[in-house]
Amino acid sequence: MPTTHPWNFFRTGGLDQVTLASAADLLALPGLDQKLWVALSCPVKGLELDEKTLALIDSDDDGRIRVAELIASVQWAAARLKEPAIVLRGDESLPLDAINDATPDGQILLRSARQILINLGKKDAATISVAEAADTAKIFSASPLNGDGVIPPEATDDPAVQALIKDIVTCLGGSNDRTGAVGVTAEKIAAFFTELAAYASWVEQSATKDIAILGEETAAACAALKAVRPKVEDYFARTRLAAFDQRALGALNRSEADYLAIAAKDMKITAEEISGFPLARIEANQPLPLRAGVNPAWATALAGLHSRVVAPLLGAAKASLTEQEWTDLATRFAPYETWLGGKQGSAVEQLGLPRVKEILAGNSQAALAALVARDQALEPELKAITDVERLVRYHRDLRALLHNFVNFADFYSRDRLAVFQAGTLYLDSRSTELCLKVDGPNPLAAMSKAYIAYCSCTRKNAPTMVIAACFTQGDSDYLFVGRHGVFYDRQGRDWDAVITSITDNPISIRQAFWAPYKKFIRMIEEQVAKRAAAADAESNSRLAAAAEKTANADKTGPAAAPKKIDIGTVAALGVAFGAIMGALGAIATGLAKLAVWQLPLVLVGVILVISLPSMAIAWLKLRQRTLGPILEGNGWAVNGRVKINLPFGTALTDVAMLPPGSHRSLEDPYEDKEAVRKRRQFTVTAVVAALAVAAWLLRHQGYYTQLRGLLGL
Repeated sequence: MPTTHPWNFFRTGGLDQVTLASAADLLALPGLDQKLWVALSCPVKGLELDEKTLALIDSDDDGRIRVAELIASVQWAAARLKEPAIVLRGDESLPLDAINDATPDGQILLRSARQILINLGKKDAATISVAEAADTAKIFSASPLNGDGVIPPEATDDPAVQALIKDIVTCLGGSNDRTGAVGVTAEKIAAFFTELAAYASWVEQSATKDIAILGEETAAACAALKAVRPKVEDYFARTRLAAFDQRALGALNRSEADYLAIAAKDMKITAEEISGFPLARIEANQPLPLRAGVNPAWATALAGLHSRVVAPLLGAAKASLTEQEWTDLATRFAPYETWLGGKQGSAVEQLGLPRVKEILAGNSQAALAALVARDQALEPELKAITDVERLVRYHRDLRALLHNFVNFADFYSRDRLAVFQAGTLYLDSRSTELCLKVDGPNPLAAMSKAYIAYCSCTRKNAPTMVIAACFTQGDSDYLFVGRHGVFYDRQGRDWDAVITSITDNPISIRQAFWAPYKKFIRMIEEQVAKRAAAADAESNSRLAAAAEKTANADKTGPAAAPKKIDIGTVAALGVAFGAIMGALGAIATGLAKLAVWQLPLVLVGVILVISLPSMAIAWLKLRQRTLGPILEGNGWAVNGRVKINLPFGTALTDVAMLPPGSHRSLEDPYEDKEAVRKRRQFTVTAVVAALAVAAWLLRHQGYYTQLRGLLGL
């Protein structure tokens, strides 16, 4: 959408950024070309901003904030404030007189804000803070009905209705309202009474003679029958097989070996060892005994079958059952089992039928419906209170988000930190403020051309945190994996930090200048160390050989004559020495042909030849150093080129310096004085040698005579 608003831009770090300084700037944001926004989206997690505020802005709840959502939030707040520019101050508390009471929405917000303060005992307060607006437990503590749709027992003084609410919570579970109390919703109430009606209807079906054949004892009788049904069916199947072929009797009654196996043990009175045996001895077409001669493991179950099923229906004198009698009994209980399988309202069964009938016969459902209606009438008030919290949060946090999204003013500011800066890392006599919370090393971050040390930060009773710390001043000589430091987060808490990974890039031009020489010295040190180790190993080998030779002197013959020096070797050494001296002579001759004033230039040229390539590469990378890839690896969509040039990098990382007015004593009681003396001697010797060479060159080129003439010598 085109705009005629006269925008102002400021340039920081080589990036043109829009200025947000007035209400007109905020209201014109929809017309600002998105190509001019520094960021186009950011995550709602891992920022130094209240995540509840970010969740309110994230209208589609996808975990990211985009341009349209930020604009919508600004417009929502601007419509409810007299002067929208107040959000650019970022104050903690919102003045009540800043709310626009000229609109219906503003009037409701103002009344709700004052009601919140009254509920909190601050009726004379002129401002409201985020903490006050978000303290719902205190705001709604004056009344259990607060428009959230949850009816707790405390919402009524009627004991019967309170008991009913508790019954619903017991059977179907409850919901927490804004005060933290547990209550019921309209949906739970409706579901509960549906369950009650279904359960009562289901129970009434069992009252017919065809279903409850033993009245109230039918359930216990059916349970006794079902407890032995598999074993009874097994018993009669075995008797039918015995009638078919008498030879099967031995196998059907279990073998003697099976009895010997359990007889060798200490048998329990319940005879669990023989629970898998038949109910009674198998004979062809033999009725099932219910008392005598039954399997001990099933004696109690069969006694229950006799007392609860057989005695009421066939008489107490009945001591056995034929297969037909068993089939008839099972058939008579079939309707009850069918009815039992279609149970309804099981969620309220625990209340018992008398309580179910009592609830259905009373008028408690109507009383609950009245409470729900009263609560729903308060819903607009609840929404208004929620909007008060939203407005107070936007008033406090929109400034920070705008200045880390539309522009990066906070990042380039001297007195503020950006919302993505997690704190300050102290390590290697330096402190760096460019520390970001990350999930771990990201290959994309290497494109930033910044030197990044990934650190694992730990603190007691806190989850481990990983940060990416960018060092933008100094050198990297003593930055390595395993190095420890201390990280201070934005709340001032200290964390133990250890480097776990490094993305290596140049830190400064000065480091690049000395890098070739340091690398050369390291190579020399490594070669010296290798030679020393090899010499030490060779020396040890010679000592071992000499010791072995000495120990076995009596077993060996006369020592071999020493080898004569090879004339060819001597000649080769002489040639090599001559070549070296010839090269040095050529260099000295070349230098002797130069004018004195040219010698420093030669020295500078040699230094530049060595250092210039390293410095050029470092300069190119430092010129390209940018924050974007680091943020994008952490979920941002950075639109502008957020550069970290040399001056700004110097501001982000501080090196250790003595405070102004400090006094330093150079007396070191543990100084190696012999080494200092040798260094001084070497320095004096080098200076004298340089002066001698200079004098020789002056004499050689005739400058010496001219100089004496000028001096009158």
